[in-house]
Amino acid sequence: MSEFACIAPSVKLGRNVKLSQFINLYGCEIGDDTKIGALVEIQKNARVGRCCKISSHTFVCEGVDIEDNVFIGHSVTFINDSYPRATTAGALQTEADWKVEKTLVKKGASIGSGSTILSKVTIGENAIVGAGSVVTKDVPASAIVAGNPARVLRFVTEEK
Repeated sequence: MSEFACIAPSVKLGRNVKLSQFINLYGCEIGDDTKIGALVEIQKNARVGRCCKISSHTFVCEGVDIEDNVFIGHSVTFINDSYPRATTAGALQTEADWKVEKTLVKKGASIGSGSTILSKVTIGENAIVGAGSVVTKDVPASAIVAGNPARVLRFVTEEK
């Protein structure tokens, strides 16, 4: 592995995973045939499925589960805390002071560059999130959503 990538021993890498430089992976699981771009961080207890593409500058935090065949654009940020705070009773918070809120990205979904995905949401199978969107609630399967907050524009059809 390159001196410009930090891959902790706790990472479970599938077969044929392609890793760019300047990445930080620890305590996560990456499925077979997935590609991780430069300047990506994937935290502990996050999972990325098979045949995914995670583009550069993306942050995948603890509690995010990305199923197979998912595309994540550049600079996508996942959130795992609805009410973040730095301190509790005047002292810096520790992991004991909060609970991870889960996020699920289902098979075949695509998330456009610059999007922010809040915690406690599910992005449905084959859904598309437009670039720059802020996803604040569940996205139905095959829905195309965009905006801040993201709203359903239409649904993916077999016809193009």
